[in-house]
Amino acid sequence: MPAPDGWQGRGVLTDEQVEDFVRDGYVAIRGAFSSATAAACRDVLWAELATMGIDRDAPSTWDRPVVRLGEHGEEPFREAATSPLVSEAADRLAGRGRWAPRVSLDTFPVRFPSEDGPGDDGWHIDASFPGDIPDAFMHWRVNLRSKGRALLMLFLFSDIGDGDAPTRLRVGSHRRMAALLRPYGDDGAAMGALIPEFESTAGLPETAATGSAGDVYLCHPFLVHAAQPLLPGPGRGARFLAQPVSTAGEI
Repeated sequence: MPAPDGWQGRGVLTDEQVEDFVRDGYVAIRGAFSSATAAACRDVLWAELATMGIDRDAPSTWDRPVVRLGEHGEEPFREAATSPLVSEAADRLAGRGRWAPRVSLDTFPVRFPSEDGPGDDGWHIDASFPGDIPDAFMHWRVNLRSKGRALLMLFLFSDIGDGDAPTRLRVGSHRRMAALLRPYGDDGAAMGALIPEFESTAGLPETAATGSAGDVYLCHPFLVHAAQPLLPGPGRGARFLAQPVSTAGEI
């Protein structure tokens, strides 16, 4: 299933795009920030990778399938994070004042061509508030009110086609997950306990978050999604994407 056309230069989401979001669980904002900004961000990330012995000009040093980088608030990242198109779209989808605008970006899973499995490619939704063991990801929780998380955001910092390990999305899974979360009440459930619920969405159609550097996907927080490995191929380079938390009180 192809991704929706997205914004095509409009300053606000159309009613049709909002309906797509409600039905499918995501919308693509094309050209949310410039390709030049994306390139400047990649330069910063490559410099950080160089401190780990990973050289952008020496693929022989790309010795692992994925490297996760932390928060960046330098100017190119701030420009991407504060994109007016992203802000206006998030206001329309989550509600003005009901999400916390970003001034920096974090959670950069940089993927490299590799035959090895990345170990992080299972289907899931992102948890939003800590459980009994805050340092243990699988103990983080999610509830029907999506406490602490407004949207799932995917910022593309490199061109990502079908062969470039795009994030996989299960279309419409957010609606099924909402029904499955209801019995857990306000306390919600830990990520580890929700694995059967994630698996129950397996029959839904799938699409991929493909696009150009500078595109942003805004997704419902209950949209079931998964990473995938970046397999080796002729001329294939590293894939750069950010998946920052869009925080909220209750949505």
